[in-house]
Amino acid sequence: MKTARKLGVTDAEIDRLSRAITDALVKGAKAPEELREAADGSVRNLGVEGAKRGLTTTLPVALGKLQSLGEIRRIPINGRLDQQRYRYALWQPNPLANFKVSPDEAYTELARRFFSWIGPATLGEFQWFSGLGAKKASAALAPLELVPFATGEERLILPEDRRALLSFRVPRKSQYALVSCLDGITHLRRDVQGLLAQEDLQHKILVDKSEQAAGQLSDLPSHGILDRGRLIGLWEYEVTTQSVVWKTFVPKDKQLQGAVKSCETYIREELGDARSFSLDSPKSRAARIEGLRRS
Repeated sequence: MKTARKLGVTDAEIDRLSRAITDALVKGAKAPEELREAADGSVRNLGVEGAKRGLTTTLPVALGKLQSLGEIRRIPINGRLDQQRYRYALWQPNPLANFKVSPDEAYTELARRFFSWIGPATLGEFQWFSGLGAKKASAALAPLELVPFATGEERLILPEDRRALLSFRVPRKSQYALVSCLDGITHLRRDVQGLLAQEDLQHKILVDKSEQAAGQLSDLPSHGILDRGRLIGLWEYEVTTQSVVWKTFVPKDKQLQGAVKSCETYIREELGDARSFSLDSPKSRAARIEGLRRS
């Protein structure tokens, strides 16, 4: 709404448009273009200046407001999650109607969950994950009484988790896991380096059309292979051969080969494919697969 106000949009204007939208949705879910027509002139074009600011009409402002209030929800067109096209529907009953938690309390609960999921982590990593500004992120952490994982460290952790982590003993036997590149162990902190052994930091990995050292990555370009929390390799699924193409930084023993085969069978028989992200496709990952084969 801040951007819209700078373009001369008033709260009253958005309220009128919001009422027109909810009235239109009484008859059923509608796509944005259908809502624009049903709003009967309530949607205003914000012109060239609006386009410069990434806001061409007032419709997204009203839709965003109604979603944040729990009045409407988005429904992927054709029920598919691999595209950015939605219809909107009334959300009844409103899930926020009896919600009593304040925004600050919600931010703190989000922080509690984040650090319980992936701690130890830094304030900056939580700020990226939550989308909060530095001030709000710091305030969200205050009630949790987080402690440094070690003296002088930036990484913070819940006190009870620190005790549990320090008492943990790494299993002697390998425990291999083939995970998505969006798995929480990599995606929540975007800290690939923290998952690598020292000797693996300089391994070259194909990212787009060039190679980068593994230790310089924030995100994995392909799915990951883990062993007891350590990143030991990468994998992709090739649809044409119905097989997992993979590389590791460590020797390939029978147990690891068995884990890959098990994953391959599951994808082939249950999923049909394993995408890295919603718009990924067999064609778009061809270069990554070839890079894994070459290495």
